[in-house]
Amino acid sequence: MSIEELVEHMSSDLFVGDFAAKDKSEALTRLTEAVVAGSDINDHELVLNMLKNREQLGSTALEAGVAFPHGRSLAVKQLTILFARSKDGVDFESEDGKPTNLFFLILAPPQDSGNYYLQALGKIAELVRRNDVCNALMEVEDFDAMVGVLKEAS
Repeated sequence: MSIEELVEHMSSDLFVGDFAAKDKSEALTRLTEAVVAGSDINDHELVLNMLKNREQLGSTALEAGVAFPHGRSLAVKQLTILFARSKDGVDFESEDGKPTNLFFLILAPPQDSGNYYLQALGKIAELVRRNDVCNALMEVEDFDAMVGVLKEAS
């Protein structure tokens, strides 16, 4: 998946530059609220329950302060990606035990035959492995700046 294709599934309505939550449970609730408010997804409970069930399998927070809550749901009509940044960080039960600052919520419909959802997850994971990309994402103030960081990194 190219960065241009990835960005097609994002929007300024799915950019949260001042994300805050006390813990993982609150973070999942707030991420779900943000994606419902910024997209055509309208079943908050279905999405939230799916995300909680996915997290029970193992935290989607990796090292370096990045998390990828993700899953497939009947409430989702098309691949949808929300970006949220928490300057203070959230205890999201990451592999390294450190706070999570960058969230990429990736939602897809069950019938994602091209596996675009997995391609998107892989592309974002590839980009945020680099410290310079994560540092730049911590500084962005709006959607266009975030897209610029991703495009420059690819």
